[in-house]
Amino acid sequence: MGFRDGKRTSFRVKWRLFRRIGKNTIIMVKHALKEVLYAPLYIHSFQLLLPHRMDEAAKFNGLDPDRLVSTADKLRYYRYKKALLQREVADYAGIDRSTYIKYEAGLDYYPPDKLGKIAELLGVDIADLLDKYNAFIRNGQGPQIRALRRQMRLTQKEFGKRFGIHETTVREWEHENIRISKKQYIKLFM
Repeated sequence: MGFRDGKRTSFRVKWRLFRRIGKNTIIMVKHALKEVLYAPLYIHSFQLLLPHRMDEAAKFNGLDPDRLVSTADKLRYYRYKKALLQREVADYAGIDRSTYIKYEAGLDYYPPDKLGKIAELLGVDIADLLDKYNAFIRNGQGPQIRALRRQMRLTQKEFGKRFGIHETTVREWEHENIRISKKQYIKLFM
């Protein structure tokens, strides 16, 4: 026995279907102590997405996204958080699913236009998805390389010689005509 408004009620009183109002909305009814109670019930259905492996579940469960380092992990984390399929993200970004799978597997460089679309879908700033290398590229490699070279007080030729890079390549990096590779970025800045 339970109490309701100071009166004893039976726990055996159950809610029953009264009327279906729409695809997901139902009016429930129960009779208790000379009164009829009605309550709306909305049935929300969604696809539950879980990581495929336990190590992925452990990796993202209760994790602070700021602790994630790689773009691949950040993409996976925010996709799980939004309960999206890889196919849905790929379609929104205008890329093939197999390409997006490579994004989550880990690439050196992520095209900013595609990553921007993905960030829009995931509801985060693009900067939240970038690893250090891709942030370096996005923030303008030329001025950063030039600043490093000048801080070392070296000419383009001397800088190139010190790091085993042709001076023309250094010039092209500084003018942003060619993108520095991740391997070279690590060599210079890490």
